[in-house]
Amino acid sequence: MGVGTNIRKIREQQGLKQTDLARAAGITPTFLCQVERETKNPSLQIAAELARVLHCRLEDFLNGKEETA
Repeated sequence: MGVGTNIRKIREQQGLKQTDLARAAGITPTFLCQVERETKNPSLQIAAELARVLHCRLEDFLNGKEETA
């Protein structure tokens, strides 16, 4: 899975809408949509902010985050 797919998966696991995540991370919903569709890549700064809002590590965007049961 790519970075955008992993971001979407983590966002959905947390029950967040794209608009809510985008607003909290200081980016536009359009840009987040492009990232999740993997037509754009987030900068390191934006990825770090998304990870902060999603309470995960940057590494989780690369490898996928394991669900805890």
